[in-house]
Formats: sequence, C-alpha cells, structure tokens
Amino acid sequence: MSAPDVTDGPADPPVRLSLPLEFQQDIFHELRAEDALLVVARGLGLLRLVTNLLHSYDAAGNNLILLVGADDRENGWIGEALAEHAAVSMSPKCRGLQLVNTDLMSVGTREKMYTGGGIFSITSRILIVDFLSGLLDPAIVTGMVTLHAERIGATSLEAFIVRIFRQKNKNGFLKAFSDQPEPFTSGFQPLTTILRNLFLRKPVLYPRFHVTVAKSLEGKRKAEVIELEVPMTDAMRDIQNAVLECVEVSIMELKKANTGIEMEDWTLDSALHRSFDTIVRRQLDPVWHRTSFRTKQIVRDLSLLRTILHSLLTFDAVSFNKYLDTVLAASSPPPGSTRQSQSPWLFLDAAHTLFDTAKRRVYTGRLTEGTAATDKDGLNPVLEEMPKWALLAEILEEIERDVYFNPQPQDESTGSILIMCGDQGTCRQLREFLQTMHVEDSEAANGAADGEDEDALPDEKTPSAKFMLRRKLRNYLQWKRDFARVSSNLFAENNKAINGTASHSGGQANRGRGPPNKRRRMRGGGNSMSGAQRAANGSVHVAGDKDSHIQALMQELAPNEMDDAPAAKADVGADPLDDMDDYYELYDMEDLVLVHPYDGDMDDHLLEEVKPRYVIMYEPDAAFIRRIEVYRSSHGSRQVRVYFMYYGGSVEEQRYLSAVRREKDAFTKLIRERGNMALTFTHDTANLDPQESFLRTVNTRIAGGGRLAATAEPPRVVVDVREFRSSLPSLLHGRNMVVVPCMLTVGDYVLTPTICIERKSIKDLISSFNDGRLFNQAETMFQHYKSPMLLIEFDAQKAFTLEPFADLSSAIGTSSIVGSDLQSKLVLLCLAFPKLRIIWSSSPYQTAEIFEELKKQQDEPDPIKAVQIGLEAGDDPESRTFSQIPQDMLRAVPGVTSKALQRLVLEYENVQAVANADDEELNNLIGRENARQIRYFFDRSVWDEGGGD
Repeated sequence: MSAPDVTDGPADPPVRLSLPLEFQQDIFHELRAEDALLVVARGLGLLRLVTNLLHSYDAAGNNLILLVGADDRENGWIGEALAEHAAVSMSPKCRGLQLVNTDLMSVGTREKMYTGGGIFSITSRILIVDFLSGLLDPAIVTGMVTLHAERIGATSLEAFIVRIFRQKNKNGFLKAFSDQPEPFTSGFQPLTTILRNLFLRKPVLYPRFHVTVAKSLEGKRKAEVIELEVPMTDAMRDIQNAVLECVEVSIMELKKANTGIEMEDWTLDSALHRSFDTIVRRQLDPVWHRTSFRTKQIVRDLSLLRTILHSLLTFDAVSFNKYLDTVLAASSPPPGSTRQSQSPWLFLDAAHTLFDTAKRRVYTGRLTEGTAATDKDGLNPVLEEMPKWALLAEILEEIERDVYFNPQPQDESTGSILIMCGDQGTCRQLREFLQTMHVEDSEAANGAADGEDEDALPDEKTPSAKFMLRRKLRNYLQWKRDFARVSSNLFAENNKAINGTASHSGGQANRGRGPPNKRRRMRGGGNSMSGAQRAANGSVHVAGDKDSHIQALMQELAPNEMDDAPAAKADVGADPLDDMDDYYELYDMEDLVLVHPYDGDMDDHLLEEVKPRYVIMYEPDAAFIRRIEVYRSSHGSRQVRVYFMYYGGSVEEQRYLSAVRREKDAFTKLIRERGNMALTFTHDTANLDPQESFLRTVNTRIAGGGRLAATAEPPRVVVDVREFRSSLPSLLHGRNMVVVPCMLTVGDYVLTPTICIERKSIKDLISSFNDGRLFNQAETMFQHYKSPMLLIEFDAQKAFTLEPFADLSSAIGTSSIVGSDLQSKLVLLCLAFPKLRIIWSSSPYQTAEIFEELKKQQDEPDPIKAVQIGLEAGDDPESRTFSQIPQDMLRAVPGVTSKALQRLVLEYENVQAVANADDEELNNLIGRENARQIRYFFDRSVWDEGGGD
C-alpha cells in the first residue's frame, strides 16, 4: 500500500499515513492547511481520514487534542487504528487515544490526564463542565476535532463547547466532520447556520461524483460488480401493492384531517423511508396534544405499514404470516368498541388481500383450534421460498466452480466469501438456509435428518428450503394454537397485563454430529437473547394498552427472533462453534463463508481483516458499494468480485435508488449554497478598547428612571452539573452570563444569595409529582433560601399550553381531586407551599431572558456556599464526583431520600456495595426506617429473580 509522507512545518517530523488514494490525500492536506467542515459521501472512509489527521498531530508530540462527538464504536475504531499507526511509525511521541467517557472518573484523574497531553475522546457533558469549572483551560488545547457535525444546533452542547473554546483560544485548530449531507439541506441556509455554530468559514464537500473521487475509484483497479435483479413472486407483488395502497389511503386521510400544515413531502415515495413518520410527527408536534385520535392512529399505522413492507422482503413466508397474525390480533378492538376506534386501513379491501395472500404463501386449508404440529389433516403446505435463496445457492455454486478451476489465484485475497445482509435476523435466516439447503425434503417429512455425504459435490442435489420451512411450519402451528388463547384476551376491559403460555416445538435433531455441508463453514449473526428464548421460558407477555400490545408482540416476532433457539442449536444446521469439544479445528480462509450485517464504518475493518475475494450483497446498500470501491482501489493486488442482489420492481429497489438520489440532491444544494455563501466575520470582543468594553457592561434596560447598574463583572449563575443535559446553560452563557457548574444538593440554578430555582420540563414535572420528589425539593429549598422558585419550562417546538383544565366542581370534598391530572397536583403543591413562586416559560430562550431580569441589581451568588447548602456537617463537597448514573439509580430505590443519597454516595463506592450492605451498617448511616426499605427492595428483587425459575 502506497502512503504519502506528510510534513507540516519544520517542527513536525515526517508522518507516514495510510491514505493511498488521491482524493484522500487531497482532503488530508486541505484539512491540515486550515480549519474547515468536511462533508463526504457515505462509504468513502470518513473515520480513516479522521484517524490519519489525529495521527499526524499525535506524532508531533506535546499536543492536547480533543475528540468530541464520537460514540463507543467509533472510539474503538479510531483507537485501534491509532495504535496500528503508532506501531508502524515507531514514534515514541505517539500516545494513542485516551477515553474520558465515564461519570465515575474523578476530577483529579481527569486533571492529571489533561496535564500529560495526548488525544482525548471526551463526552460533551464532561468537557463543558471541565471547561467552565477551570479544570481544563481551553487556552492550552492544541485543537478540537468534532464528529457528526450535522447534529450540532445552536443550543447543542457541542456548539456551547466550540463557543467557549474559540472565546479563550484563537489559535487552536478546529475541524468538523460529517458523512450525512441530507440534514445540511433542511431549513433556511442550513450550511451557513452550522458553520456559524462551529465558528468555521470554509466547507469542504466531497460527493461521490467529485472529479477526484471518480478518478480514484474508476481507474484500472475498479471492482468487478455483477448486478442481479431478482423478480418477486406473484404473491409477494400482490402483498406489496396491497400495502402500498393502504399507505396511500392513510396519507390521504392524514392530509384531510390536517389542512393547515405543509404537506409537500407527504407522498408515497417519502413514506417508504424510515424517517417519514418522524417527519410527520415533527410537523404535528406543536399541536400534538390537540391532534385527533384518528390522526395519531394513522401516524402510528404508517410506521407499522412500512415495517410490513420491509418484513415482506426479509422474512420467510411462515415468519411473515406469523408476524401479520400478531398485527391483526393487536389491532382487534376491545369488547364493546365501535368501528371508528380501529385503524382505518384494516377496513380496506387491500388489507384483506394482504392477510389472505400471506396465508396462502404458507398453506391452504383451514386451521382449527386443535391443530397441532403433527395434525395436518386438511392442511396443504405451500411454503413459498424467497426468490433470493435459490439465486444465492447458484452464486455459491458458481463460486465453487471458479475456485475449483482456479485454485491458485494470483492475488493477496484469502478466497473467503463474504455475504452482507441488512440485519442480524437476515444473517441467521441465511445461515440456516445454507446449512440445510441440501437436506432432502423427504427426510424432513419423515422427521429424519441424516447428514449428506461430505465429499458430495453441491450440484448433486437441488438446493431447497423445504426442510427449513417445514420445521418453521410445525413451530407455527404449535404457536398458533397457544397464541389463540392469548389473543382472545387482548384489549380486556380491565386493561391489565395478561400472560399466556406459548410452548415451542422443534424438529427432531441429530445431536453430536458435524455439519452436513462441511465444504463451507458458515458464521454469522450474534448470540443475543431472542423472543423465542423468552417464550420458551414459559409465557408470551402482553400488556394492557394497544401501543404496548403492538410493541410487545413485535418484539416477540422480531426478524432475528423467529425460531426456537434450543431447537435450532440441536438441529442439522448447528454451528460447530457451539460445541468446541467435538469440532475444534482451525478454519482455512478459503473454506470460510461469513454472513455479516452492514455495520457502517466498521465494515472497513471487516474488509481489511477478511480480505474476501467474493462479496455477495444480499440486500442493496450504497455506502457498502463505495467501501468496496475504496478497498479495491486501495489494494492493487487484491481481486474482488461483487454480486449485487435486489428485488426488481420492489420497494427495496425504490428505496435504494431514492436514497442515492436524495444524497446527490443534497450535495447539489450544498454546492450551490457554498457558491452563494457570504463571507462572515466574527467580532472579537477580547481585543476591544477597555473603555468600550466597560460601556458594553452598562445595563441600560432599567425602566422607570432607575439608576444604571454599571458593573464591570458579568452576572454569575451557579448551575447544577445535571442541568447540562438541557440547552439552558448554553443560552445563559450566550447572554454574557458566567456559568459556574457545581454539584448542588438544593435546587438546579442559584441566581442570587436568596433566589434558588428548581427547573422542570413537562415530562420531568409529571414524574416528580408521581414519586413525590417535587414536594421534598420544595421543602428543602424553603429551608435554605428566602425566595425559592419552580420553573416549568416548555419545549420551544411545542405549544405553550397544557391539556384543558378538568372540571373539579363535582370532586370537591372527595378524594378524587387527588387524581391523575396535572392541574390538581399543581393546586395541591401551591396549597402546601403558598410562598413558592412558579415561573412559566415557553422555551429555554424565554427562560434565559427571565433569569436576566431576575438578576438585575441583585448580589451575585457564592458558588462555595451554594455547594455546601444541604450537606451535613463534616461532608466534603470536593469528594463528590461527577457520577450521576449510579446516583440516579439509587434515587429510584425506596428509602433513599436526598440526605440518605448523599451519605450513601460518600460511604460506598458503587450501587453493588449499597445492595450488599447489611442492616446494621445502613441503620447507623441513614436510619432504621430508610435502611429497612432499602434492604427490603434489594432482598425482594433477589427473591423474585430466584422465584421466577
């Protein structure tokens, strides 16, 4: 692999990079030269570019680089790549990636790590607290790299971090990355807005149709791609047309019921994409509480219909019919309901076509309640196979012949076969098909499963899925009998959860034998706890309301959870890795078939490690095609043949083409906006004349002829560190307030020595009333502050109203006033605390203005006193670490009050230590009653877990 040597000034030593392609080198040099926002097409190796850029700074030494916005998977990818770079370069200055992503890391540990320098991947919430508290001085940071730039809004934590970084550090570099161009095209000048949030001026755009990218990927090393269009069966086409008709009718009903909303994107083509229901919900969100039940029902139905479309092309016929049975059962009305309460699409003729055709793909005849796995009288199995299965078998046969006639290829590829799927469920389905496709149908009918001759050629038997589908049909018939008892109790009048038994039967298996098709070894999918495993333990769980029913039943029948896991392990297609004692041997890469789901940037590592000669794309994915192009173009000595499969005339093909078109249109809009973009200059307030700087602090908004409050110091607000999950601290800082993060025991915001504010969103307000936490918080604030306040803050994107006030006239004098409605609980809170002031705010923007007004002509709060308030004598506030997740867990345990929580945090290292503490320790620490409740909670949980076996 060729790689350039990069030098950046006389002080930096040459750095060897793994960027063999011309467009990769151009991007690298452009980013090293100046700060910019890079937007690349998916699949062009974004993480590889980020890693090489970080390595170039890491090799220089004496740098402190911050990586913001990376998730755990990306941290693993970048960390491993940086370690490989350091090993190749053998530079003593390379220190690799250091993670600062846990709340359990103490303040002293983080400070020591920052002092040593290096590259740190740090979560946004920890970084903003360290910046504001002075633990990390932004001035000593060499530079910052931000991932997922498309998520950075004006009030996001990342924008807050960049703003503080740029205010105190004018020389540090700043790079932002994204491979999602679509979010940059929604709204008015979105690219300009995001650049302003990132304090950047230059966007760098590299779509797939970029001249340099096309030149790099379409040269002599172009990958061999064989496109295979698979026709759907007539039944599949009828089902697809029926579902599309239901979707179209649902969209028309949605438009009729919501005439005052922008609906240009509410089309059938848009409805096929995953984000459609999210777009509709976002448009309806401001008036969602006033939206009719029918509209909400249709929005949920659109998501369900899209899932049915996807399941049609991924589930086998038996599993798809099983899934539709649960959809129909979950949509059945409660006793005594009317037709209007059901989903409208269920009454269409297309819905009847959908359910009837799905059943005829599996069997013809009639099922009775007594039908069992062994009772098939009057039942004629049809068991329609997926068209892609036969084509997959043909491809493998062709590859087998190619390997036979060309045993010694002149390249560095391993000869392995890589089959890429959309998800883990499809991986398991293909693995089972490939391992059982040569088992004769007669063996399945007789219940025997004799292994085939290991030396037999694959073409001696016609590949078939009859064995697999017959076993699925037996399991389905058993499931259907038991599920009838469960579905008959759905939507019961008492709305309580109901449990019904669902036993699963699997076919007789051959135990203790190797796989029948030993010519190929299959590995794929993950070993996660499946719905069938849960059902095998004794019950199908059904909740009381309709949404919970649908969710629970869909989880039971998820695409990767269709079969009885114990039966699958013991069956003819068992993976030899499951029994290492009988089948322990090394695998030859040429005999290896890997079935793997698409996994984003992780697929780049997969290609580099496996080095496949054959790649079968069972489902289309534009990003993976580009990864193959980059992989093939980067390695001249590795041949790759790609088989690209898709259902012709299906929503799968339409969705793929639409995704490519939307990405191309997004880049076209970005290029046009970049060409028309006006150059913006940021105003540097740090270099103002001292007199002008003083005049900017003079507050001239005091009405009534009051005196001017000329203060040289900006106003200060003490903020609890938990509040950095919201956007309010960022807005307060944007209004020139000094935000001081602290671990507060009482309140969320301290504005003055006398004003303490507890902030509640609507969701948090409801939960605080339900568990009684708000009354305790109000009582604590009155103990320590003269003017405690409750801030009820609404979302800026939603209406500034609650549900209509209930008529409580008939409930006066009865206990029903203490009901579930929010208004009555607010009334009770005001009666309990008459002096509590309540602030109603329509958005965080208005809250920032209210805080500014409350602080006028008031003394500034003391952060040290604010931290000490609420602590017991002898408690050390410095010993309290930034460990919120364990504290939130403990706060949910009965008996853990605010005072008890602080003592438990100071005394014990983790939640497990609290759970294992004996009664005497807890009695002495937090009192007998609290200790009794805590011990009862943990002991009861252990007893319930053991008693459920």
